[in-house]
Amino acid sequence: MTELVIRADGICKHYGRGQTRVQVLRGLCFELAAGESVAIMGPSGCGKSTLLNLLNGLIRPDEGTLELFGQPCQGLSDNAWAGLRRTRVATLFQDGNLVSTLNVVRNIAFRAGLAGLEVEPLGLLRALGIAEVAQRYPDQLSGGQRQRAALACAFAVQPELILADEPTGSLDETSARRVMPLFFEAMHERGLTALIVTHNPSLARCCDRVLELSNGALRP
Repeated sequence: MTELVIRADGICKHYGRGQTRVQVLRGLCFELAAGESVAIMGPSGCGKSTLLNLLNGLIRPDEGTLELFGQPCQGLSDNAWAGLRRTRVATLFQDGNLVSTLNVVRNIAFRAGLAGLEVEPLGLLRALGIAEVAQRYPDQLSGGQRQRAALACAFAVQPELILADEPTGSLDETSARRVMPLFFEAMHERGLTALIVTHNPSLARCCDRVLELSNGALRP
């Protein structure tokens, strides 16, 4: 039997109250198996980022049940969620989310340290083809270099699940074509599970499945 990394059943999320209340997710249900990559597509404002933030515990559902790694998430404390984000769930943000005052090597070491790990940053950077930027700061990187540095930071915590929010959204087409194979090669080598929010059809086609978020629900 395939192990499930994510199981969501009847997830609902709204913002605001009364006449200003906006329902974003409506009874959303889906499953993500270990080692699987799934792309989530849909128009801007349909709730894709809300879904990712529910899955990493930054916000909580109003209704429904969520399980990660076979365990129910209802009742998890903020500290428990923070522990998951440090060790088992890595979120890759569109802007890279690098610490601006640390160079690339120190960004990687910092992320690994939060998880209680020691890593060889240069090994990760070599694998991603950007060893030459090891001593540079985030504002000295191109868009493609920044995304690969962020990916190295994500891999440094040795996660089981990667949540990626528009990982090629800030890249031009040429840079995106360079980053995508590296992302999937590194993910497959590590046996990672990935949920990827994207507008990029080429990136979506690299995934095992593509789901559309529409009217608050996911559809094939």
